[in-house]
Amino acid sequence: MNAPKFTTLGCRLNAYETEAMKELSQQASLSNAVVVNTCAVTAEAVRKARQEIRKLRRENPDARLIVTGCAAQTEPETFAAMAEVDAVIGNTEKMQPDTWTGLAADFIGETEAVQVDDIMSVTETAGHLIDGFGTRSRAYVQVQNGCDHRCTFCIIPYGRGNSRSVPAGVVVDQIKRLVDKGYNEVVLTGVDLTSWGSDLPAQPKLGDLVMRILKLVPDLPRLRISSIDSIEVDENLMQAIATEPRLMPHLHLSLQHGDDLILKRMKRRHLRDDAIRFTEEARKLRPDMTFGADIIAGFPTESEAHFENSLRLISDCNLTWLHVFPYSKREGTPAARIPQQVNGKTIKSRAARLRAAGTEQVAKHLAGQIGKTHHILMENHHMGRTEQFTEVSFAAPQPEGQIVTTKIIGQNETQLTA
Repeated sequence: MNAPKFTTLGCRLNAYETEAMKELSQQASLSNAVVVNTCAVTAEAVRKARQEIRKLRRENPDARLIVTGCAAQTEPETFAAMAEVDAVIGNTEKMQPDTWTGLAADFIGETEAVQVDDIMSVTETAGHLIDGFGTRSRAYVQVQNGCDHRCTFCIIPYGRGNSRSVPAGVVVDQIKRLVDKGYNEVVLTGVDLTSWGSDLPAQPKLGDLVMRILKLVPDLPRLRISSIDSIEVDENLMQAIATEPRLMPHLHLSLQHGDDLILKRMKRRHLRDDAIRFTEEARKLRPDMTFGADIIAGFPTESEAHFENSLRLISDCNLTWLHVFPYSKREGTPAARIPQQVNGKTIKSRAARLRAAGTEQVAKHLAGQIGKTHHILMENHHMGRTEQFTEVSFAAPQPEGQIVTTKIIGQNETQLTA
C-alpha cells in the first residue's frame, strides 16, 4: 500500500494543515493518492498550483489526484475542470475525518468529486494537535482561522471564512502535551491572530491567551507569536512583551504599506504613524525586540511618492525581516477593479528596492549581535535561532531541539556564527 504524497503551497498554516491531513489520511488508510494543498493569495499562486498539479500527474499517472486548500475553496470549478484532477476538497472538508474515510473507500463518485461547502457558514475551528513540523524543536499550534476584515487586495477571507477561535482551555491542553513531548518552543499561528477571542464568550484578547499559556504551562521555555495586526494589539499583550522573558522578542507585522492614502485604499485599519508608534512602544518595553513585516509593492494608484513612504517605513520602524509581495491582480477583489494599475516593470523594480533595503537592515541587525550572548534553539545539529528568530550557524555539532547558550562571534550574509 502506497502512502499518499502531499504537496504544500503557500503559508505556514497550510503546512500545519498538511500535517493534520497526513494523520487523517493515515487513519482512513488512504493509499495511492497525491494531495495538493493550494494557496490563493495571488493570481500567480493559483497559476503555480495548476502547474504543480500537471507536473504531479505526469509523475504519478496512476494515483488519484486530490486538490484542496484556499484556491480549491475560492475557485473549485477551475480545478474540477482540469483533466488531471480526481477530487476537489474545501478547506473545511479537508480537516474532517469523514472526508478521508470517503476518499479511502473510493465512494466519492462523479456527483461528489467536488466537496466544497460555503466557508462563510463555518462557525468554529477545530483545535488540531500537530506535534510540530519542519523540525523536532518547534511546534505550531493553530489557535485561530479565517478573517473578518475585507482588505481590498485580499481573497483569503473567501478561502478561509470568517474569524473563529480555538478556546483557551483547548490551546493550553495542547501546549502542555507538546511540552511533555519535549518541545522547547511553541508558535501560535492563525490567519488573523490578533482577532483571536472575538467570537468566544466574554471576548478575550490574544494578550489574555498569551498570559494564560505562560501562567498555566510554567515548563514551556519559549512562546512565539506569528504574524499580527499591530493596530489590534491589546494591553495584556503589551504587558506580556514588557514582563515575560519567555515570550520571544520577535513580531511579524501585517503592515502592507507606508503611505496613508494607499493604506486607506487597501482598507487597512491603521495609518503610517500607528505602525511607527507601535514599534517604538514595543521597543521601549522590550529593547531587544525585532520586527518583520509584510509589504506590498505596486498596489494600484501607487505613485513614486507613495512608494517612497513605504521605503522609508522600513527604517522608521526599524524593520529587519521583510516579506515583500509584488502586487498581482487578483480577480474577485476590489483592488483588481481599480483602473490605475501600476505597470509590471515598475512593480518589479519597486519590490527589488524594498528587498534591498531589507537586506541592509538584516546586515545592520547581524552586526549589532556580535559579542552578545544568546539562547539559541537548535533546529538541527549545525543551525539554530536566537530569541529574535535570527539564524545562527555552528561549526561544531549541537544537540538538536535543545536551547544552547553561546556568544556570537561573527556573521555571514544572512546568519550569525557561533
